[in-house]
Amino acid sequence: MGLTWLLSLALTAPPTVRIVHSGLACNIEEERYSERVYTIREGETLELTCLVTGHPRPQIRWTKTAGSASDRFQDSSVFNETLRISNIQRHQGGRYYCKAENGLGSPAIKSIRVDVYYLDDPIVTVHQSIGEAKEQFYYERTVFLRCVANSNPPVRYSWRRGQEVLLQGSDKGVEIYEPFFTQGETKILKLKNLRPQDYANYSCIASVRNVCSIPDKMVSFRLSNKTASPSIKLLVDDPIVVNPGEAITLVCVTTGGEPAPSLTWVRSAGILPEKTVLNGGTLTIPAITSEDAGTYSCIANNNVGNPAKKSTNIIVRALKKGRFWITPDPYHKDDNIQIGREVKISCQVEAIPSEELMFSWFKNGRPLRSSERMVITQTDPDVSPGTTNLDIIDLKFTDFGTYTCVASLKGGGISDISIDVNISSSTVPPNLTVPQEKSPLVTREGDTIELQCQVTGKPKPIILWSRADKEVAMPDGAMQTESYDGILRIVNVSREMTGTYRCQTSQYNGFNVKPREALVQLIVQYPPAVEPTFLEIRQGQGRSITMSCRVLRAYPTRVLTYEWRLGSKLLRTGQFDVQDSTEYTVSSLSRDSYGIYNCNIINEAGAGRCSFLVTGKAYAPEFYYDTYNPLWQNRPRVYSYSLQWTQMNPDAVDRILAYRLGIRQAGQQRWWEQEITVNGNIQKGELITYNLTELIKPEAYEVRLTPITRFGEGDSTIRVIKYSEFHCGFEDGNICLFTQDDTDNFDWTKQSTATRDTKYTPNTGPNADRTGSKEGFYMYIETSRPRLEGEKARLVSPVFSVAPKNPYGATNTAYCFSFYYHMYGQHIGSLNVYLRLKGQTAIENPLWSSSGNKGQHWNQARVNINPPTSFQLIFEGIRGPGIEGDIAIDDVSIVEGECMKSDQPANTGAAQVSTTPLSSSTAFVLVCRTDYGG
Repeated sequence: MGLTWLLSLALTAPPTVRIVHSGLACNIEEERYSERVYTIREGETLELTCLVTGHPRPQIRWTKTAGSASDRFQDSSVFNETLRISNIQRHQGGRYYCKAENGLGSPAIKSIRVDVYYLDDPIVTVHQSIGEAKEQFYYERTVFLRCVANSNPPVRYSWRRGQEVLLQGSDKGVEIYEPFFTQGETKILKLKNLRPQDYANYSCIASVRNVCSIPDKMVSFRLSNKTASPSIKLLVDDPIVVNPGEAITLVCVTTGGEPAPSLTWVRSAGILPEKTVLNGGTLTIPAITSEDAGTYSCIANNNVGNPAKKSTNIIVRALKKGRFWITPDPYHKDDNIQIGREVKISCQVEAIPSEELMFSWFKNGRPLRSSERMVITQTDPDVSPGTTNLDIIDLKFTDFGTYTCVASLKGGGISDISIDVNISSSTVPPNLTVPQEKSPLVTREGDTIELQCQVTGKPKPIILWSRADKEVAMPDGAMQTESYDGILRIVNVSREMTGTYRCQTSQYNGFNVKPREALVQLIVQYPPAVEPTFLEIRQGQGRSITMSCRVLRAYPTRVLTYEWRLGSKLLRTGQFDVQDSTEYTVSSLSRDSYGIYNCNIINEAGAGRCSFLVTGKAYAPEFYYDTYNPLWQNRPRVYSYSLQWTQMNPDAVDRILAYRLGIRQAGQQRWWEQEITVNGNIQKGELITYNLTELIKPEAYEVRLTPITRFGEGDSTIRVIKYSEFHCGFEDGNICLFTQDDTDNFDWTKQSTATRDTKYTPNTGPNADRTGSKEGFYMYIETSRPRLEGEKARLVSPVFSVAPKNPYGATNTAYCFSFYYHMYGQHIGSLNVYLRLKGQTAIENPLWSSSGNKGQHWNQARVNINPPTSFQLIFEGIRGPGIEGDIAIDDVSIVEGECMKSDQPANTGAAQVSTTPLSSSTAFVLVCRTDYGG
């Protein structure tokens, strides 16, 4: 394969965008209230491609909106050309946007609405007239059969009785209607005063009229004099009280209903336990736990009347969370226990069911009964559920001892909870202190730290930890954290945890007195946070650079030192005073001064680092995609490719001396490489063009391009090139590199029906582009004033390169040139097409020509051409005698090889022209696209 230097010119272009589909849609409506609508069947694969132009290559982003809320599908936007959703579901319908931006001008945005079509199985439900008994459907009763099916588009219903199609008015005993509040969601068949012939088999057919090839769906229901709504009975108690570990079986049986009802079990608290075993109407839960408790309901449904429902509540017996507290004599302000005063011991547990809870009291292991001086009471369950109290009146020395509260459930089966409380001369209320060395407590971010409050007294209560400085949650997420030893342990401390913490006594397992509390201050040190953490600086030799490292936050905030290093070499050290940044300058870069510079800013907790990669590497080149690149040759198996690129930031580093070009056939491992010398300086935006020759048709190739400076190789960029035919629908901003002729009288105009002037001339010109889209573009000549009869407008194609003819080889390669034209209006002039070969200055005879009104539709012309060298095509529009003479062209293509024989008329003459009308309603877009990679 060979290389040819072609040209260079300055170029940047803002983005343009166009959405095309994969062809799997049921229907494409190019305009419905000014929007494109793509219709697809549920379960199919949605594939939309965003075709973009612009240089530098725009970044592409797909997003979706549904209704008024933004819906980022798959948790993120899609950043590539093709959006593909396999097995699309109804909720994935909506408007999809493709956005392209490259920093030039405004982003280009196009959208398309995806409409997902589906039809669910219909359901027939049967109801009696309001107020009648819910028994069998006897004679002289009115019956309603209701048919419902979810669908998009709206469903159309029809009814049959046996094989007879039922229509409104066909039977006086039958009425078919749609409730006004359902908006087409249901259809009701009303049977008035049931007659013997009304007992029959009824069918409801739901149809969406075969859109997207969705077939009709049917459901049948047999109505008889035995038809009845369901009734059921539960063969279990309500509630059911069981011990943990037992197996529980719930039995539900039908007691009526025709047809036979189906039975299902549901749980009010959510889904059924995973271990549940279902067998018809029987539900079994083996080894039940407290988590399985709740209300279980059996539901019977046969689509007649309302479903029947019976419920039972499963209660799993349990005892948990035993606690106690001691309350000194409330009539004295002293919190201590004293001889001769009252003291109360309270004991609390959580019990299920609460009505089975029993308490027993013991002193030193012996049963204790209520007396005048030892009063045992049970607290009102509404005030403090599961609580018992022992009041000791006039405490005596002989009352000292260990009191035990035992909680149990009636019937046993659950382990008792036993709580011991010691009453003695050493039983004293609590006190809280913080060890001197434990506050303030200094730690470093990421460490594990223990906050400590020392609690004295007997018994020692549960300690509650919380934030004292602000209303925020504790590290475990709760507002309060319990501790049994007064220690709060925090793992992986973060800077947000700096602050003041409160420890306080609770009444539980201690004295029911005013809480004691203490404060602990926590200081979390962390190393400096700096910016930038990493920055690449590209600069040529002999130039200066300055690097700056700034402190964002740190604790401690002062006594900060810094050091600058190149690799392991220490360059400079210093200490911050009042400033928050430090700089380092290299006045003249040399090969030795390239590398990684690190600035370490240090405090007691560690160091923050700014890293700077200083390099002379050139930036990557950017391939240009907006021109037609494949170039034809007169050999059937070989083609050339016009490779174009610009250099990103060419002035940032030393002059680019050459490019290393690598090319390999797609799927191969080995690169073929060649160095391309560059003479002079490359300007920003300069478009560089090379011809790759001797490429094998239709193989694709991977191309790698690497700039080289005296520093060495720069960044590479890679793309894929493919052989493709020329196709232009005038959708992009540069109209496929067509240009206006400077020697004509006026210009061709790019237009779409959606954007044309509201004062356009009626009765002439197209009402859509060639595909039928009112948003699609085409080129046309505007013949309104001040245009005069006979004036000409010429549109010139880009140059199509053809390899020179081998004098000893075969004849010139043939190409099929085709385009669509629109000539409608009473004043239509002429449309001529000329073929201009390389080196030609004057062209006399047109390649193709047509004149006069051809009707309100697009026509296609196909012409075989055999150019011996590079060529251009010229479209010439000539103004007719009046203003109703607009002429338009669209979808120009050139395909290697002769036009299909079936396309050629019997007698076409030298030009070999075929003209075929094409209705806009049957239009279809074929798009040829150049893929890229990298």
